Amino acid sequence: MHTSTMRRSARAGLALITSAFLLASCQNPDNRPEEETSAAAPESSAPQSAASSTSATTEETTETSAAEHEGPRATAEGHVVVLSTGGTIASTHDKTGAVVPTVTGSKLVEPLSGTFDKDKLTLEVKDIAKLDSSAMTLDDTDTIIEAVDKELQRDDVDGVVVTHGTDSMEETAIAVDTFQDSDKPVALTGAMRPFDDPDPDGPDNLALAVKTVTDPSNKGRGTFIAFADHVIPARGAFKSDTTKADGFANNNGKKQPQRPKALKHQPLGNTRVDIIAAYPGAPADLIQRSLDSGAEGIVIEGMGAGNIGDELAQAAKAAAKKVPVVLTTRVDHGPVEGIYGGAGGGATLADAGVISSGTLRAPQARILLAAAITTDTDPAELFPDAD
Repeated sequence: MHTSTMRRSARAGLALITSAFLLASCQNPDNRPEEETSAAAPESSAPQSAASSTSATTEETTETSAAEHEGPRATAEGHVVVLSTGGTIASTHDKTGAVVPTVTGSKLVEPLSGTFDKDKLTLEVKDIAKLDSSAMTLDDTDTIIEAVDKELQRDDVDGVVVTHGTDSMEETAIAVDTFQDSDKPVALTGAMRPFDDPDPDGPDNLALAVKTVTDPSNKGRGTFIAFADHVIPARGAFKSDTTKADGFANNNGKKQPQRPKALKHQPLGNTRVDIIAAYPGAPADLIQRSLDSGAEGIVIEGMGAGNIGDELAQAAKAAAKKVPVVLTTRVDHGPVEGIYGGAGGGATLADAGVISSGTLRAPQARILLAAAITTDTDPAELFPDAD
């Protein structure tokens, strides 16, 4: 948790955002790349509802307007849909002190009253889930993908914000990005401190996400994670700290990741892809048991630049003849590179047909491999940054 000084710093980036804000709901109507910069143009860079559902299958829309306030207004124009899915940003402490999702989208945006010019920006909120993101399944991911796509297809919508738990935000972000056949920006955001915290970070993050999807320079650049004054492309993003407010990082540095052509969405829910961690002495039966249990693809989280032990390597080579196998690394930063030979070296594994994840880590590699399998796409096409 942050000290008061750090919290003041975290909120300073939005010090100019102190004016009128309108939340207006529309009646039920029913691209790609670039580089790290800031909230205006990604660093490699919010609404009301009647009731929230506890499953990812019900959506409700509400409309509200807030009173005007004096002072400068944040620059944001257009119509934005905010999809609320739960997470810490929508959580409060229960009687035992545990943090649980309880807050509807309408409550989430109340702290933003007065942030944006009501004559230039309208927000529409839909509650589609109220989940801890660690409890999400690929079925829930499919629901979010479909909800985002539905809103992006509307002529009156300029961008979509998804409020989401941080535990699996990186997976949902790359899933949305992979199937995003629209040049309208999408931003996921959340919080590290709950809604009822004395100094919640959710309101600032939500305001940043709204600014991100209404920034014209982000058109055609896909999906982002907007968090703690940083706007990060979905590809290569990962949660970098368990408790700090600045909890996300980008594994691409200043380089904008390549975004492959968008796939037509097919359900991910029935596609099993397992992640297997390599470690000194890891046995071959880790992979065999995964295959025996019905895995259609395997992601191996290797060591260093992408290396695994001899025994696991033999199993990986055999598995690659049956199902797609992707190699990533447990190291936070840097690409997977086929440098080393030997039985389990990255170069040897590549020669055996194991696919490099490039700069993507295991959670995102798993999503891409599942997407490749369910759409009958060559998995290598979804990892264009790989050597």
